[in-house]
Order: sequence, then C-alpha cells, then structure tokens
Amino acid sequence: MSADPHYQATEEAHTGPIKNPKQLLLAVFFSFIVPILIIVGLVSYVVSGTKPAGTAEGDNMALYGVTQESRDREVAERLKKVGSIEIRDANRPLAAGEAVFKAQCVACHGAPGIPGAPHLNDAAAWGPRIGQGYATLLEHALKGKGAMPAQGGGDFEDIEIGRAVVYLANAGGAKFPVPDRPAAAAAPAEGASAAASAPAAAAASAPAK
Repeated sequence: MSADPHYQATEEAHTGPIKNPKQLLLAVFFSFIVPILIIVGLVSYVVSGTKPAGTAEGDNMALYGVTQESRDREVAERLKKVGSIEIRDANRPLAAGEAVFKAQCVACHGAPGIPGAPHLNDAAAWGPRIGQGYATLLEHALKGKGAMPAQGGGDFEDIEIGRAVVYLANAGGAKFPVPDRPAAAAAPAEGASAAASAPAAAAASAPAK
C-alpha cells in the first residue's frame, strides 16, 4: 500500500529547510558568527577612519624620508622670527658694508655669483639700478625683489644692510654716502636745559636792590 501523495506534500511543506540536527547546528552557528563578523568589520572601519592625524603624518614623513628631528627644526626656524624677541646693543659699532657683503651677499653678488644678480664691480649691471636711487635699492634689499629674498630681519640691522648696498653700488660707480645711525637727541635736549637754566642762574647771581 503506497503512501498518500497529498499527505507527503503537506508534511514536506511544514517541515521547512532544516531536516536534521546537523543543519540546525549549522544554522545556529552562522546566526551568531555572521553578525559578530559584521560588527568586527564595522569597528575596524570606524577605528581606521578616526586614526589620529599624527599617525598619517608620520607615515607620510617616513615615506618621503623626512625625520621628526628635521621636521621640528623646520618648524622652529619658521617660528623663530615671529615668536622670539632679539635685543641688540644699540651702542655697538655698526658693521662695515664690506663685512656685511662678505657675510650675507657674496654668494649671489660676488664672483661667480648667480646669473641675473648684479655682481661686485660690474658697472654695466649696476648702472640702471644706481639710477633708481639708494632708497629704492635699500627697500629691494630689505624686502626682497624678484628672485632675491628679503635680507632684513637677520643678523644685521637694516642700516648695516644699507651699508652693504652702498658698498656694492659704489663699487659699480655710485657715489652714495655711507649711512650711519642718527645723532642722539640727547645733545639738543641738554642744550635746551642749559639755556633754560642760564637766566635763573643769572637772576640768582644779580645783586639785590
């Protein structure tokens, strides 16, 4: 006697995809493992996305062969003229134009120098520049012009940079006077004080009537 086909179809419809204990264990296993793997993946993604900027910067520095020491030194040099105060002795003798030239200008304006820069004793190159006047040449030297970087704010005072400008220009045919510090204002003040005290002294020494 054969089984009823209608009964078999109804039984298979109610049994579902899990037909034995092994399939049940696998279903339970994957129902736990898959969500855990998804959570771990999400956590890894979030952590890698919020990695500190310093770590990525360090990786880039290592990639390009830049050490932390050189990076710190570069930052210190950039901040040096902004965040530091240098006190200079206003009474010290001014450096001569030739000394400033040899210390700060000879690399570009000496021999052989660099192309395009007016070199020492080159009258042809200095002629048009001398016509601009000392004030313009000094401004170009202090603030920079074209390929020449600014020379102000370094080891020498602005007036000492001016002396180097005069040294170079005069070697090229100019007749600029060598700049010097302005005379101290103490002398006129002392003269005025003496002039004011003279009438008082004269009145005190006059005989009483």
